[in-house]
Amino acid sequence: MNPVFESTLTAGPEHIDELGHVNNAVWVQWIQQVAVAHWEAVARAEDKDAYYWVVVRHEIDYLRAAHEGDVITARTWVGDAPKGARFDRLMEFTGPNGKVCVRSRTQWAIIDKRLGRPIRVPAEVVAPFVSGG
Repeated sequence: MNPVFESTLTAGPEHIDELGHVNNAVWVQWIQQVAVAHWEAVARAEDKDAYYWVVVRHEIDYLRAAHEGDVITARTWVGDAPKGARFDRLMEFTGPNGKVCVRSRTQWAIIDKRLGRPIRVPAEVVAPFVSGG
């Protein structure tokens, strides 16, 4: 597995649905939030200036509920190798008991800001995410 980026989130009242759980749509927002935080923390400045990523596909397994006040640990890492313009990002969210609540695989496509279109993922963009620095 490639190096893992970790952050924490707290389920607030605004995240809770009528069932008393973190709403499924909130998990999707958190997937985006944590992925962007990883990009901001690890990507080189020149890559942040030149590219952005868009979601192409989400696969999400909702395994356990999270409740208001729960502190959730988010862990994310990239897949083994990009495929053309696409690169997989994997994520899991664990609850306060250490059990996985949600697992996801999101396929992202890289967009060259100057060209305004997808390009093949450059090796130098991937390097910091697979080497840990």
